[in-house]
Amino acid sequence: MAEYLASIFGTEKDKVNCSFYFKIGACRHGDRCSRLHNKPTFSQTIVLLNLYRNPQNTAQSANGSHSLVSDVEVQEHYDDFFEEVFTEVEQKYGEIEEMNICDNLGDHLVGNVYVKFRREEDAERALVELNNRWFNGQAIHAELSPVTDFRESCCRQYEMGECNRGGFCNFMHLKPISSALRRQLYGRARNRQARAGSPPRHHSPKRFPDRPRHNNRDAGGRRRSRSPRHRHGRF
Repeated sequence: MAEYLASIFGTEKDKVNCSFYFKIGACRHGDRCSRLHNKPTFSQTIVLLNLYRNPQNTAQSANGSHSLVSDVEVQEHYDDFFEEVFTEVEQKYGEIEEMNICDNLGDHLVGNVYVKFRREEDAERALVELNNRWFNGQAIHAELSPVTDFRESCCRQYEMGECNRGGFCNFMHLKPISSALRRQLYGRARNRQARAGSPPRHHSPKRFPDRPRHNNRDAGGRRRSRSPRHRHGRF
């Protein structure tokens, strides 16, 4: 009996524990869910709740109608946000193995930022300190998350462009960053450390002088201006 219960733990056959919370660290029913949400006491992963705001969902004109924001502008805004959060968190708290951001519309998933650290101790320290910080005028709400394998959490149909539930799907719609930024954040530093044979360094002032923006100048070398609706505040 014990082996059977262990084998179905966190699956849809489990009538006691919520399978959605186990897989994605969130549930659309919240505290009203009829099944248990087993919140971890330790984890490599933290979630920053509802932190990212997609300008296509939030931009409005003066008369209250939605303003048109191009896909290029949205990707640039998203890359800037991702780089800022990734750089700040890794620099202050420890090496990040993986960071993912939900582009869902449901209240329990919208704008959630999942940060998986290399060490549980770094996740614990980030959790404590980030809950005392603000971003873009809003208090940060961080929790430990049970999610460590995002392959089980994400929507496969969304990845193939076939999800018919749209933004209200209950599985993660993980918004990708540009390939150039991915190489910058995950590749360059890791490869340099591997070649040098040295442990990661997270507080080098030379590497992070002031969280510089990537690709922020036009062909003539002039700094590109941004409309106010595309700016996002720093930590």
